[in-house]
Amino acid sequence: MTFHGVLFFPVTPFDAGGRLDESTLAAHIAGGVDAGAGAVFAGCGTGEFHALSGDEMEAVARVAVASAAGRTPVYAGAGGPLPVAVEQVRRLAEAGVDGVLLLPPYLVGGTQPGVVDYVRQVAAATDLPVVFYQRANAVLTPEAAAEVSRIPTVTGIKDGVGNLELMHRIVLAVRQAAGPGFQFFNGLPTAEMTVPAYRGVGVPLYSSAVFAFAPEIALGFYRAVVTGDDTLRDELLERFYAPLVELRDARPGYPVALVKAGVRLRGLAVGGVRAPLTDPAPEHVDRLAELIEEGLKVVHA
Repeated sequence: MTFHGVLFFPVTPFDAGGRLDESTLAAHIAGGVDAGAGAVFAGCGTGEFHALSGDEMEAVARVAVASAAGRTPVYAGAGGPLPVAVEQVRRLAEAGVDGVLLLPPYLVGGTQPGVVDYVRQVAAATDLPVVFYQRANAVLTPEAAAEVSRIPTVTGIKDGVGNLELMHRIVLAVRQAAGPGFQFFNGLPTAEMTVPAYRGVGVPLYSSAVFAFAPEIALGFYRAVVTGDDTLRDELLERFYAPLVELRDARPGYPVALVKAGVRLRGLAVGGVRAPLTDPAPEHVDRLAELIEEGLKVVHA
């Protein structure tokens, strides 16, 4: 499966009692697909994968598949302890998703052969395409990345590390091992800030958390990048994305909590975040509202 366009990472809505709100999730995903998402990645980092039970994760996947209605690919998150990840990918297949984003194992740091074996065993549990998300305690060397790329159902690597020199070597090693069809993703928070740099090392795809609450801004930025409109691209980076990163770094957990606050600001009642995350301070929500208004001014100028 070849991806194009802006990759949508929806939030996971909770109701006033803290329970999964499936109807709001359906509206959130359908709205993103209507806006032009290139793919939906449900229940992943922005979707609070870490805070969902197995039943909730399967429900999120089913809602995403139904809401996308075949209009765009739907991937869902899996990861954590090996037996849990294996069970998750089997349940996701039953839910009808098109593929899996495999997050790192829980807490423990392993050797490179151990990380490769983790990916291999999870991938062996499903026929679904698997994109491996390298970050935290599961960062690949170029040699290990090449080995992962040879696993039949692994079709991509998403980078959440930000080491461009390492990522460039990974791209070169994997191209030799797996050929040009293997896909690479920029998975850094507020990935738009590093899109030009990642494209330079052969990583054109990226996660857009901004798309979840301001698809107009995210799509404007994407069009500027692919059409070579450097003026618009740089204006959005300067007036919207760079200040957003500064706000995002104000407190731990804001890469998720601010996104959810942004969705609420745009009129969808998705609730707050689950512990250990905390919702943004009121002054930070006010600042986010100002930034959204500024970004919309740029794309609508």
